[in-house]
Formats: sequence, C-alpha cells, structure tokens
Amino acid sequence: MTLFYDARGNIYGVVSPTSLRNKGIAVPENAALAASTRNLWATSAIASECDWGPTPRPAGAKAHRCDGLLVGPFQAAPPFDLLIVNTDGSLAERSGNGLTIFAQALTEQGLMNDASDLRVHHDKSDAVSPVATRVEPAIRDQVTGFWLELGLPAFGPAAVGAQGVGQAFLAGTELSHVSELAAVNPQWATSQFVRVGNPHCVTLVEQVSALPGNAQMQQPALFDALKAIAFAPPAGRGHPCIAGVNLQWAARQPGNRVIARVFERGEGPTASSGTSASAVACAAWRAGWVQSGEVAVVMPGGIAPVRLHTEGERLLSVSLFGTARLQV
Repeated sequence: MTLFYDARGNIYGVVSPTSLRNKGIAVPENAALAASTRNLWATSAIASECDWGPTPRPAGAKAHRCDGLLVGPFQAAPPFDLLIVNTDGSLAERSGNGLTIFAQALTEQGLMNDASDLRVHHDKSDAVSPVATRVEPAIRDQVTGFWLELGLPAFGPAAVGAQGVGQAFLAGTELSHVSELAAVNPQWATSQFVRVGNPHCVTLVEQVSALPGNAQMQQPALFDALKAIAFAPPAGRGHPCIAGVNLQWAARQPGNRVIARVFERGEGPTASSGTSASAVACAAWRAGWVQSGEVAVVMPGGIAPVRLHTEGERLLSVSLFGTARLQV
C-alpha cells in the first residue's frame, strides 16, 4: 500500500519494493540493480501509484497526485536504501523533503528510532551512487522532525556539469550567466550553481517581483521554456547541464531570510524543496546575503530552516530541518 506524506507542500508517495512486485511491477530486490534498470519499471510504478486513477483530477491540480515516489526500504535495518522516482520516471540523487518523508514513514513503521543513514540510489553518470544522508530525529521550537546532514556543497559550473555558461558578478563574487534563463527574463541574469548531492541553479534577483509564481510557471509557454533548461534529454535540451538541473530563484530579505521559488528537474514547479532550500541558502551565503547559522528559506509551501556551518570564510557543511505528516 502506498502512503502519501506532505512536507511543506511537497507530497511524495512511499511504497515498498515488495508492494510494487505484488502488483506485477518488476522492481529488483537490490536497490542498485533497481536504479540501473529503472527504465523497465519506474514509469509503470508512477502510473500505478501516482496517477489520479478513476477519480477526476481536481480543478487546477498537477498532472499527478504527488511530486514523486519513494521506493524502499530495501532492508529492515539501517542503513536504509531507497530510490526517489520523479513523475516522469527519472531518478533523483537526493530530495530533502523526500528524505524527511521517508524518515517519518520509517519511524511510523518502527524501523527508525535513532539517527540513521538513508542511501539514495540513482542512475546519473555524473554523480556517485548511492548518495548518503545522515538523518537524526530532533525537536526544534517544540516541533518534532529531523535534521538532515547534507554535507559540503560544491559551487560553480563544474560542480553540476554545466557547459557554455558565461560569467556574472554580484558584490565582487564570481557567479554564472545562463543565457537561456536571461532570454526568458532579463532579470534572471545572475546565477549560482550548487551541488548539494543533486544539481541546482540558483538565480539571484534584486526584487521579489522578479520571482516567478508557481501558477505562472504552470502556464504552457513558461513551463516549456523552463522544462527545456531543467529537464535532461529527451524531455529537455540538456543545456547547460546534460543531466538536467533543478532551478531556483531567490530574493534577499532582512533577518537572514530568503524568499525562493522552485522548478524541479523531472517535475516542474513545486511548493517547496528541501535540497533547493539548502542550495538557495548556500548561494545566498556565498553572495553575502546571509550570515552563517540558521537561514530561513521562504517558499510557497512553508519556511525551511537551513543551518550553515562555517569556519571563517569557509563553508563546512549544510543541514536542513524538516517535518512530514501523513495525508489522510
């Protein structure tokens, strides 16, 4: 049985490999093999578990009832292996909200009571698989959730495999100019590439009005233009990143806060994204917008607390706090 969880408006289904096999979807018993053969089963899994089915799609709803499928665990004790399947059938290397949801599901199943490693297997050629994340149960401001240790981010075009991008500068910091984004909106001329396990392109804008709205990004003209940039071939163009890239836009706010919008690779506009929030916080820190410590990243689905660990002028690691609730 697939259970659906909500983490700041990001909704994922959680399903075991055994449950999918019982429905005739041939998911291998080994997570690495499941990732390498995802073209044989992932699209069927999405159609089976994430489509609206016989129920008519609610007015204004997205094409699928969730933002993706978390397949796992592949074992009954930590470390736990899983796959993150986007609704287009592709695999993601990491998802902050997805891992928060998976940790919540494991906790409710009685499998996870302490800090554990969650290992995401994928089939991307430009990143190591699996991508491991240390997840620790925690209480923050009287809210029960999890801190996700996302490690040391990497910056710049080489970190995400971006090709053919120009230079841009913001407050003396060298950033990137992505011509495809600037062609859509001239205010989207300054971007920071960040890898937080998965690849991100954070576009820094001067005014909140330059942020695209989620409803706006759902409009066919803008959706198609952003899809061409964000999605890997054949769905997208693979430029500037042949494996695709998650897109974010960020505007500075007082008090170590940043307002952000997200267009996910393999999915489209989404209410929130944990790794996107982490990438936004890292990009904002590098641009001098925020200080180390806790950064509030404000997205349509809610506020993501991101903790930046620094030493002098050096960023050491980034952590994300998340909570999830079962949809009933």
